[in-house]
Amino acid sequence: MPKTYSKLYAQLIIAVRGRSNFIQNKWKTELYKYISGIINGKSQKLYSIGGMPDHIDLLVGYNPSITLSDLIRDIKSNSSAFVNRKMFFDKKFHWQAGFGAFSYGKSQISDVIRFIENQNEHHKHHTFKEEYIQFLKNFDVDFESEYLFEFYE
Repeated sequence: MPKTYSKLYAQLIIAVRGRSNFIQNKWKTELYKYISGIINGKSQKLYSIGGMPDHIDLLVGYNPSITLSDLIRDIKSNSSAFVNRKMFFDKKFHWQAGFGAFSYGKSQISDVIRFIENQNEHHKHHTFKEEYIQFLKNFDVDFESEYLFEFYE
């Protein structure tokens, strides 16, 4: 019987609700490990994870055994519950609705990993809003500003 074969790569971007700077250095590694476990548990492969206090970027080797929307839903709901259960701070943690997903070819993977690993340096020069809108433009994604992440300058 024929089998399905694929090799897909997606950069995923999710933001903290209200764009609050909730992801703190003292516990972000624990959060990243937890998210890695979610991704691996869904038969996906995490190549890189990084971000800022208000959002994260992930590079995932995507297996179409699950929809991308379902994968993101599971990452968000389970990691929110994890952060709230661990009580890393006194406010309720939530991810913002929506996400960004951008596909890449194998030859681009090392550049994407480098970009994700250097988020701190990159955001010294570009705001999250500038970065995200540039992704949408680079990937020729039609968008309406009122339906983007909430951006607070």
